[in-house]
Amino acid sequence: MKNTICGDTSASRLAELKACRTLPEFVALRARLIPEKIALRQFDRIANDWAEITYAELNLRISTWRKALSALNLKRGARVAILLNNSVNAVLADQAVMANALIPVPLHAIDTPGSLSFIMSDSDAECLITNKFERWQAIASTGDVLTSLKTVVLTDEATPANQSPLGPRVLGIDDWLALGNAVKELPAGPEPEDLAAIVYTSGTTGKPKGVMLTHNNVVSNVFATLEHIAPAPEPDYGFLSFLPLSHTFERTAGYYLPLGMGCTVTFTRSIMLLNEDLKLVRPDVLISVPRIYERIYARINDKLKKAPKYARWLFECCVNVGWRNFCRTNRMPVPSAAFMWLDGLTGPILKKLIADKITRQFGGKLKVAIAGGAALNNRVARMFCGLGLAPIQGYGMTETSPIIAGNSLRINQPDTVGTIFPNLEVRLAPETHEIQVRGPSVMKGYWKRPEDTARVLSADGWLSTGDIGEFTKDGLLRIRGRIKEIIVTSTGEKVPPVDLELALETDPLFAQTFVVGEGRPFISFIAVLNPDEWKLLATKLNVDPNDHLAMSGAAVRSAVLKRARAAAADFPHYALPRNVTLTLEPWTIENGFLTPTLKLKRAPLTARFSQAIEEMYASHARA
Repeated sequence: MKNTICGDTSASRLAELKACRTLPEFVALRARLIPEKIALRQFDRIANDWAEITYAELNLRISTWRKALSALNLKRGARVAILLNNSVNAVLADQAVMANALIPVPLHAIDTPGSLSFIMSDSDAECLITNKFERWQAIASTGDVLTSLKTVVLTDEATPANQSPLGPRVLGIDDWLALGNAVKELPAGPEPEDLAAIVYTSGTTGKPKGVMLTHNNVVSNVFATLEHIAPAPEPDYGFLSFLPLSHTFERTAGYYLPLGMGCTVTFTRSIMLLNEDLKLVRPDVLISVPRIYERIYARINDKLKKAPKYARWLFECCVNVGWRNFCRTNRMPVPSAAFMWLDGLTGPILKKLIADKITRQFGGKLKVAIAGGAALNNRVARMFCGLGLAPIQGYGMTETSPIIAGNSLRINQPDTVGTIFPNLEVRLAPETHEIQVRGPSVMKGYWKRPEDTARVLSADGWLSTGDIGEFTKDGLLRIRGRIKEIIVTSTGEKVPPVDLELALETDPLFAQTFVVGEGRPFISFIAVLNPDEWKLLATKLNVDPNDHLAMSGAAVRSAVLKRARAAAADFPHYALPRNVTLTLEPWTIENGFLTPTLKLKRAPLTARFSQAIEEMYASHARA
């Protein structure tokens, strides 16, 4: 679909964009060429309505924020931590910091104070931009000494009257912006090889590592993504943003890319209102993680269980016919079925009767649905593909800015992650088949961790991903597993299980722990309780310690989870367990659950507790 403006197409806009060498140039370009086009939209809770900002207005406000940053006398390359929910202010902060040749350090808006404090300390952040004083107070209350931090800016509040003379200066938004009135000249912008961000990602040590991404890294990935999806988003396309802007996947695909193409990005009111916002905003493009599709899949199945038998039969027919047609289009084996020769006739009828009603939950205009961050369950993928809303899965990591490969509108095989981006080289290690990547989007390295960098990044630029892969006969990449022992949840968060287990076992209640959550929406764990500590806890909760069923009670699990989260307080919020299964039977070498070196045998434990693991996630899936 073409824009009504003559000559204004995705191809022409991509050609314009390719003149940009750094990320701040994207908005400046669109402000010059399409000043009145809506760039961002968010819900104003005071006015109880959606508020919009054009590219010209956005560019002007970025300049105002740049002046205020300049007044802080930060040297080129200084780090600025940004702790904001997805919003216009989050974009202003990121754009102004980059445009002044400073380095954004994006923080997860719901991360734990301990993790936020560690990242700010490790990055030597000199300024923190957040929305409320209480957020800064929570970080300060950890007691960590943030020697580099000089200024805290509050985007939603006035300057606090009472401030600690020993801490950083805290400024409300009006007082901070007023500092910029005296600034007459803005600093020079960044060069392509300057850092565009230090994005922290969890590693095997349990502490996050700062991934150094240059402007050239991210810009090259934006260009490659636009060329790969084909056709690129049209000028009148709208994006709905709900994944955290602290994640590289959302930053690249859901923020920089649409603004570079002059599209409109709408920030959802909250994840709880996502279903409603999809219908209100009616996006053309959705950047998501598997969990969103899994939720809708679970909701559909729950409704089907209560529906009449004929309705379930019709739905199954719709998915089956749609799936076969999808397989034909995407060069996949077509499952054999009776009357499949009628698919061309029955498909459109079933689409109108069944599929269209379901896809309207996404607004009814969706043209591109991208699923990234983790693998999409095969059953879930099959259902959505059969309904005509096929998620486009890809593969990447923060260290590659982030996308390495992806399916596309031309060919989409859900059991793969698609073809390699043309500007990247990918090879499989001879013995392990580990995926290794080289190209312009590969990170500069880990911040202040040369040893960690050397372990994954060779002198000639090959990045070891830790993932095992293979190529199909069509040249599509398929992920077969991971070399590194790390859990990737369905939301794309990476959690090192061994380090988390060690942290949990610092509480004497837990004699042994086994963390699970691979491909699941959150982390859970199974714990062998210390008998003496269990008796103490049972007495405190007024339950019988000899009653095995007591351990599955709500009060017990709640108390245990509270202690578990306290033991793992230094981990990011997404690594904190949200469900638990308890037992008193120890894991030993003799019963096959420990190796001779006393390490957990994860496969036997997974098999032993398979039912318990499913039960820990079943209630959440129905929510």
